[in-house]
Parts: sequence; structure tokens; C-alpha cells
Amino acid sequence: MKKKIPQLLLIVALVLVIVGSIAAQAFNTGLYSTSVKRISFETERGVLSGLLYMPKDASESNPRPAVIVTHGYLNSAEMQDANAIELSRRGYVVLALDMYDHGHSAGNEANTGSFLSFWPRSLYDAAQYMYDQKYVLKDEAGNGIIGVTGHSMGGFSSSMALYYDEQDFATTGIRKIYTGISMGSDFGYTGWLGLSAEGAAAAGGGRTMGKIAAQFDEFFFNPDEGGAGTVIKKDYVKTAQAKAWLEQEAPEAGVWYETADGGKRIIYQPYETHPWNHFSTTSTGYVVEFYTEAFADYNDGIKAIPANEQVWLWKEIFSCVALIGLMLMVVPVIMLIVKLPFFSKAVTGTVAPMKSGAGVGTFAILLFAILVPALIFPACVGAGGSKDWIYKIGALLALVGIVSVVSWLKNKELKNLIGGIGLFVGGTGLAVTMTAVSYAGDAPSVNDIAFWTLACAFLAITVLSLVYLFVKADQGAKAENYGLKASPIAIVASLCTAIVGVIAVYVVVFVVDLIFKTDFRLWVFAFKTFEFSILPKIFYYLPTFLLYYIVSSSAIAINCNTEKLQGWKGYVLAMLLNAGGITVLLINQYGTLFATGTAVYPGMALPGILLVAMVPTLAIAACFSKALYKRTGNIWTPAFFNAILMTLMTIANTCVYHQ
Repeated sequence: MKKKIPQLLLIVALVLVIVGSIAAQAFNTGLYSTSVKRISFETERGVLSGLLYMPKDASESNPRPAVIVTHGYLNSAEMQDANAIELSRRGYVVLALDMYDHGHSAGNEANTGSFLSFWPRSLYDAAQYMYDQKYVLKDEAGNGIIGVTGHSMGGFSSSMALYYDEQDFATTGIRKIYTGISMGSDFGYTGWLGLSAEGAAAAGGGRTMGKIAAQFDEFFFNPDEGGAGTVIKKDYVKTAQAKAWLEQEAPEAGVWYETADGGKRIIYQPYETHPWNHFSTTSTGYVVEFYTEAFADYNDGIKAIPANEQVWLWKEIFSCVALIGLMLMVVPVIMLIVKLPFFSKAVTGTVAPMKSGAGVGTFAILLFAILVPALIFPACVGAGGSKDWIYKIGALLALVGIVSVVSWLKNKELKNLIGGIGLFVGGTGLAVTMTAVSYAGDAPSVNDIAFWTLACAFLAITVLSLVYLFVKADQGAKAENYGLKASPIAIVASLCTAIVGVIAVYVVVFVVDLIFKTDFRLWVFAFKTFEFSILPKIFYYLPTFLLYYIVSSSAIAINCNTEKLQGWKGYVLAMLLNAGGITVLLINQYGTLFATGTAVYPGMALPGILLVAMVPTLAIAACFSKALYKRTGNIWTPAFFNAILMTLMTIANTCVYHQ
């Protein structure tokens, strides 16, 4: 029976994937009231792609108002599923858009490679396409009945789309975009392109327009007096920018105001953070409420479903069920792979548990190992503190390593040589890393994370070396206890096993997308399909992530395979070693923000958001490391697998410059 456990677990995992995906599809299609398909179209700036949500009763003979929704800097079209589901099931045609260089869209050679290349024209180019579709409603004068909604950078893109449309109206006499509401964006970055709040108000063209401005948005809606950072509580309607756009001296949130050009405007201020906007029944309700009002003259055939009656959260729940199934299939799939000829060489045997450490010293070491990634994170990403103290620690540890090696020359104790070399390599690596300006790859949002993981890896090497030198060597720890013992052929077999395992995971991801048009996600953590053109980009980041996962897997092997940490306790400690520190950092950062109105690190806006997805990423990787070490006797398969899988998952979910 024991031999059949991998097969049984694989069956359970696949059942969760299938059941979760079927149910997610049901709610993604508004209980089959809409059809969802992926489309793509060429523009003069590249290729745009997206998910088209088409109500079953919308057609060329029965055109409907349309809404284009899009994501922010780090995401893709799927992140707008709440708005897409709720608007389409009420009867609007919805295009959930991948902006250029995100998801399945790519800028051409003249429109890629910089922050200002992907968002300024994405929504307006998509609006041109939607305007030409016969299932999209137009008024008698030929004006498009199209709305634009974007989150964060997508919000800036929606503001620019309205602005460009009004400029073209001066020439064509046609307004292709009828209305628009942005989420999580003010006029900060559009100002670089000449669009201020005053300019947006003047170019309103009598449209109905809105903004969702969260009170705890990490980036935007800042008070006019500025400050040391942007991760603070906001009251946007009290700012000069909001007053200029609303054309009011003392506006209030949630109130409609008529404007001089005959239009209407409103600002909503939910009690939320920036990424919370697209995982919120409140903000989704505001979007539905807004378009019900904005399209009031064109709502024939639109279902009068109250804004607070929403089903999108069920889609998220069942996508998470499928995600759990996807993760559960990893270990049994790899254990089946290593039964094959050649791949079986990845298994080097089992390793007996070590005696558990005891006392205050052991606890203090583990606590330090858990917390240290969080301690260095703000300095590594430029959110607070200095790199100087980390550099000095690295240099000091390298010096200790030299002393240890010198002592080996005298006493010939092997632990002094091994520990000393580890301290020198880790300390020197940490010091050198801290002198680097940045990590430069084609996925800008990943660069800081790559820099941090590199620092974590070198620091962990020093901690492991110190513990070995003063504790583990005397307990009889050997290379196999760290998961490092393996022949060259075993390491190659482990790499091949990991590659086949990653391919197996993504075959399931692509098949589910093909059949159900759903992915595997919980909020910002997701496995989704990608364009194969991004594959070369993972090699920018794979070396740093591989080093990190080799070191973290080794730390998990030596610390979690003890007599007292068998079963679930070992997995808990493994997850704490990988993700415990940053979990504490996030709780402290946002707990302080909500309690006092100012975060612990007011300048840690984007890095803090990135950490939200890093918590499940590192926790899941820790489970893979422990489970596969237990079954193979080494850390090479989990280290290779985690590095490839998590790097690919990260790159597929963010901005990647294709050219």
C-alpha cells in the first residue's frame, strides 16, 4: 500500500485541480451567462492580448456598452477578474487587457524597454480595437459607448486614454471612449506626459468620470505637504489635486459632482491598501455602481443586479482549490519521475534524523535565522536603513573565517577548515553584494527581490558555517545532513528531474487555461500561462534564486530533520525559516500603518507589496525542500525545482521587456 501513496496523492491532487477549475470557470463566466476567450490584436506599438468576456445575448445585432479593464505594474489581465466578472454578468462586454510587456502582450522594438513604454497608450490602443467591433454599442453620432478602468499603472493608462480620445475628438468629432474610472492612481505619473489634474478636468469633454482612492494606498493620493514616505493614510479629496479635478472647493468622498462641461465626477475612498483594490467587494461594488450611473442612458438589456451582490470571490476560492491541487501534485509527480531509469540516480538514499538541539542557544540561533531576512530587507530594497552595517557584518564574518582557517593550520581540526571557508565565502559574498548598486534584469520589479535573495543566501551561508563550527560539527553533522552529498551524476539527474517536474506543472497550467480559461491563484500569488518569448529572461534571475534555494534547502535539511521535528513540526519550522521573518515584517509594517496612519517604513511601497506574494512562495518552497529531501536524501532536486518553478512563476506575473 505504501508504494501506491504517490499515485493516490496524485489522483487527489488532480481531482482538486479539475473540480476547482470547473467551479472557477462557472463563476468566471457568471454562472455561464458569458463566454470567456483569449484574444489578441496587432497595433502600431506591438501586440495586445486579453480575455474577452462576452454576454451570451450580446452580438452584432444586439451591441452592448463595453468596458476595458486592466492591471497594474506587476500584474496581468487575470488580476481584474472581479471587475470583469461582475460587469459582464450584468450584461456589459468586458475586455480584461494585458498591457504591453505584460502577460500575453508585447511591445514592438520601438515601444519597449522603459517604464514609459508600456502604459501610456495601452488602454487607448485597446479602445481603438473595441470601437471597431460591431458588438460594441455606438450612439447615433458614432460615438463609442466604451468605459475604461485600470488599476495603478492601468489607472494612469485609463486617464491617458480619456485624454488622447479628447484630443482626437478635436479632429474627428468622434469620442470613442464614453466614460472611465481609475483605481489606485492619481495624476502623478501622467504629469510626466503633460496631463495634470487641471488638464484632465479641462479635457473631460462632458464625460462621467471617477476615481477609487484607497485611504491606505502605498503610492498615491498623498497630502500636498508631502513627507518622508508614501505608505501613510490618505484623504485624497482634501488635496489640491482632487479639488481641481472635481472642480470643488470642499469636496467629500462618495459624492457625485457636476462639472462645468456638463459631466459628472466622483471619488471613492475605501478603507483599503493599493493591492487590496482588486481583491475587494467594496471597490468592485464601486466599479459596478459607477458604470450603472455612467451608462444610465444605455442600460437597456443590462441586468439590474445590486452592486453588492457579487460572485467573483467564489471564482477566487475555487481557483485557490485548484492551486492547492497543483501544489499537492508536485511531490508525487517527482517521486514517479525518479522511478524512471537515469532519473532514479537523483535518489541518494534516506538520512537518519539528527539529535535535536536544546537550550536557549539553539532557540536564539533559529530565531535569528528566521528574522534576519526581514532585518536586511528594507536596506536591500532602499526602503529604509543603510547597507553599511550589513557590509560591515559581512567583512567581519569573512575575517572570522580567515581566523578559523588559520587555526586549522595549527590544530588540523577539519571543522575549522570547513567552517572557516564557509564564513569567508558567505561574509565576502555579503560584503560584495552590499557594494553593488542594483541588480539589472528585464523584469524591473524582480530586481530588488533578486538583490535581497542574494544577500540572504550569503548571510545564511555564514550562519550555517558558524552553527556548524560551534554546534553541529560536535554533534557529528556530515554533508548528507545538509543534503549536499551527491555524485556529479546524481546532481545532473536531480536537475533533469526538476526540469521535467516544472514542465509537468506547467502542462497542467496550460491545459486548464486552454479548456477553462482560468489560472491557479489566490490574490497576488498565481501560476498562469505565459508567452514562450519570456523564457530567456529567467536566466537573468535563475542564478541568484538558485543560490538562495540551495542554501535555504540546506538550512531546512540540517534544522528540520531532527528526532523532535518529524511530521508536521518539521514543516512548520521549514516554513518559518523561509518565510517567518518577512511575515513578521509585513504584519509590523501594515499593522502599524492601520493603527497609526504611518507604516514602520514609509518608503517601502512597492517592495512591501512584492512581499505579499513572497510569503506563500517561500513557504511552499520550504515544504517542497523538506518533503523532497526526506525522499531523495539530498537537496539538489528541490533546490533546482524551486529555483526554476518560482523564477518562472515570478517572471510570468510581472512586467517583462520582450525586445
